[in-house]
Amino acid sequence: MSPHFLTALSASMLAALVTTLGIFAIRRFENWGRKNTTYFACFAAGVLVSVSFLHLIPKSLSMTENAPFFLLGGYLFMHISNRFITAYVCDSPSRADYALGLVPMLGIGLHSLLDGVIYSVTFTVSIFTGVVAVTGMVLHEFPEGIVTYILLVRSGFSEKKAATWAFVAAALTTPVGMAASYPLISRIDETTLGAALSLSAGALVYVGATHLLPQAEREARRYSLVALGAGILVAAGIVISQNV
Repeated sequence: MSPHFLTALSASMLAALVTTLGIFAIRRFENWGRKNTTYFACFAAGVLVSVSFLHLIPKSLSMTENAPFFLLGGYLFMHISNRFITAYVCDSPSRADYALGLVPMLGIGLHSLLDGVIYSVTFTVSIFTGVVAVTGMVLHEFPEGIVTYILLVRSGFSEKKAATWAFVAAALTTPVGMAASYPLISRIDETTLGAALSLSAGALVYVGATHLLPQAEREARRYSLVALGAGILVAAGIVISQNV
């Protein structure tokens, strides 16, 4: 078995572990987590939106000239999914909030799946390139697990189901995406990967700007702007570390 594959698989499993630790932490210290939900939401929004604008979108633009169309498509896909879930899945007013958890979960799941694909690509180039990518990408996994779990709980899911689905969407998808994509990487051209990155960026912009930030504004907390700023700074640091 290729050492590049084993290293990439280990990196993707590390990312899944960090996400799982975030889910465990919020379940183990529930009161603390609920009290600080707004801060987590603001931090995650800062990370997701900033990483999209500072890294995913520019990278996809360099890979395909049609990136703006796929970016819009990713955003509209999430919007239409939200409308569909609200109208047809949530068939009673008491369950309407399910969409607030399901739609972000879809976006985060797509993002995590593509994280696995990115690990395959970077480690195929070289182990050093992969390690540099992992150093930045793993940093956002912990709050991602926390936020996915919190959104599902607040949307009406039981704590057990929220933990299970958060694990599947935010953690398990990364090694699955890596293992599934690695044998096909040699067949995937740069344009196709750029399109996938654009779709992911559009979905993540929707998750951060349309769900996380509005919720944070409805539950204004004293240091929410600081948390948002911290997320932006972390994202900027990730991008700078990857570009140095």
